[in-house]
Parts: sequence; C-alpha cells; structure tokens
Amino acid sequence: MVFHLRRNNQKKTNLKKLIIVRGIPGSGKTTFAEFLFDNLEIDVDAACLAADDYFYDDEGVYHFDANKLHMAHLHCQQTVENNMVMHGTREQVQSVIIVHNTSTTPKELKPYLELAKKYGYEVTSLIVENRHGNENVHSVPEEVLTKMKNRFEVKL
Repeated sequence: MVFHLRRNNQKKTNLKKLIIVRGIPGSGKTTFAEFLFDNLEIDVDAACLAADDYFYDDEGVYHFDANKLHMAHLHCQQTVENNMVMHGTREQVQSVIIVHNTSTTPKELKPYLELAKKYGYEVTSLIVENRHGNENVHSVPEEVLTKMKNRFEVKL
C-alpha cells in the first residue's frame, strides 16, 4: 500500500504534517512508522524519529538505560523541533515528521502538540495495537507493559 499526500489530486505546496504513532512496546510502532516513511513521495521532506533513537550507538546497537529516558525524550523533542524549523523555512515545502513513541498519556503527547501548534503543523495521532502477538524487541518487563497498558489514554 502506498500513501499519497494529496487532496483532490492537487499537491499541497506547503503541507506540514506531524504524525504521532502511539502504542506499547511490541505493538509495531517502529515498523509502521518506517513503512509510512519509506512510502512517502520522493519530493516530501520527511523525518522518522523516536526517543529510542537516543539509545543506539554508531554501530546500530541498542543500549537502553532507564536513567537516561528523560534525556532521550528531550532529545527526540528537540530533534522534532529542529526538523520543523529546518523544513518550515523553505517555501512550498511538503514536510512530514513521524514520531513513534509510546505516548501513553496526554503529558507525553503535550510537547509534540505544542511544537506542532508553534510551527503550524497539522497533527494526526495513530494508535498501533498488538493484535499480531508480537513481542517487544527491547525486552520490556511484563510489569512495565501492564503499567503502560493501564495508563494508556485515548481521546476519541
């Protein structure tokens, strides 16, 4: 399936879109976000970002440290803002930023919603469910997953 960013077969010349992909570990957030990213039109400035990016070294090995989780989220938020600033300064730009974090509560969504408002980005929030029985690749303990499931808030 290919996603096209068009309306009425007319290309929007100044599209600014923030897509927030939410879900608990193992739900497929990263897989889905990368699928979206890979299937955007070629002339769209795009970024696919997550707090998890902070924990990868130069060789692509993941080194999670719960003590650095706050810094990882701040880094992700700053990277999103940097991309919004960079893309927002070009005329007739199509900019899509995809953020794939757990984002289980309004508090976790708030910084991204505020950035979108500040830089004029339209927001779409997508929730990915683990209906395929996938296991989380980061070995998040079951008790942590249960806490995340219990605090997950959805605004319909």
